Amino acid sequence: MTTLDVARADLALLVLYLNKAEARDKICRAIQYGSKFVSNGQPGTAQNVDKSTSLARKVFRLFKFVNDLHGLISPVAPGTPLPLVLLGKSKNALLSTFLFLDQIIWLGRTGIYKNKERTELLGRISLYCWLGASTCTSLVEIAEIGRLSASMKKLEKELKDSDKCKNEQYFSKLQKSNERSLALIKAGMDLLVAVGLLQLAPKKITPRVTGAFGFASSLISCYQLLPSPPKSKAN
Repeated sequence: MTTLDVARADLALLVLYLNKAEARDKICRAIQYGSKFVSNGQPGTAQNVDKSTSLARKVFRLFKFVNDLHGLISPVAPGTPLPLVLLGKSKNALLSTFLFLDQIIWLGRTGIYKNKERTELLGRISLYCWLGASTCTSLVEIAEIGRLSASMKKLEKELKDSDKCKNEQYFSKLQKSNERSLALIKAGMDLLVAVGLLQLAPKKITPRVTGAFGFASSLISCYQLLPSPPKSKAN
């Protein structure tokens, strides 16, 4: 491939990435929490960027609650333990509620919905739902990593002295384990961000700490949404 062909391929992947509403939302999220880190809760330009970006992001999430509502009523994978099923469905229910309430909060902050006190109350309830969803996600990821680890150990015994990484099944499980480990780190960060936004531990989780974890979590989300590069065709 020529340099121009490589540039075209890279730009095509970038266009594909930026065409996703979810990707634009996560980029805005990184800006929002980066601004929160800079402002440290103090009035100024950074705090204004934080607030305006937070409001703008709500447009990207319009009707997004339908995704988790669909996940709530969808059948689970065969063989999934009941505790994991319950945790997964709880996560879907909490996240769907959080995103639904987010629509009302958006209406309140734009002035369409006039009850300011109720808007603030719903804002706290929605954050508690997000906190619960992040907790459920963390527990699910821990359990799934444990299940993958057990199946990988079993496969290692079967493969014995052969090269594990050349085995497609083992390599696939290893990739899934790495992906779930990253998802666990992100869920843990989101949990701390929710605690910070709710001011449940204001002395330890300050606005700057909240901003740092939120920014790092956003970068992980941006990475997770990257499209896979096209496989080169053999001549």
